[in-house]
Amino acid sequence: MKPSSELLSYFKDHEDQIQAFAQILTTRGIERGLIGPKEGDRIWERHIANSIPVTTLISQGVRVVDIGSGAGLPGIVIALARPDLKMTLVEPLQRRVDFLTEVVAELDLPIEVIRGRAEVVKKQFEVVTARAVAPLEKLIQISWHMIPRGGALLAIKGKSAATELATTKLKKGSTAEVHEISLPNLPVARVVEVRKGV
Repeated sequence: MKPSSELLSYFKDHEDQIQAFAQILTTRGIERGLIGPKEGDRIWERHIANSIPVTTLISQGVRVVDIGSGAGLPGIVIALARPDLKMTLVEPLQRRVDFLTEVVAELDLPIEVIRGRAEVVKKQFEVVTARAVAPLEKLIQISWHMIPRGGALLAIKGKSAATELATTKLKKGSTAEVHEISLPNLPVARVVEVRKGV
């Protein structure tokens, strides 16, 4: 499937790189088991489109870390849609780290790739993103030390986002809300924002 011009418009000046990334996902990503074989035809509408809306919740020029980055979704998509951000990808599995490192070098992106579990990363970031990594409560547990006061976890979730949030125990002093984001030519996305108190 070729992307629509409307979809490409979210990657102003980086259209070539996002198309190259999609091509890598549908070839090497599948060959190396990072993307399921049936996902090749749905890379744009399901994976890339789903990674764009979260960018609307991130302030200019902040440090962002994508935990459990896997094939670079949403991390690499965020970096290409929002080149003003300082992006880091964290991934525990070596074969995925190798893939991410190759992609970052090939696309010439200013992204740091860290091998390790989120729990052991010592740095802090204004925003932590995660997609299809873990239930919300676990995400909070493994990422909370990385978030400074006033920072936030942005978890990309499905239709059950509100239900999941309702059953999640939040940290003292934090606030949370579900954002339903409708952008032109994209499916509705749900992002749970958990913000650390100032």
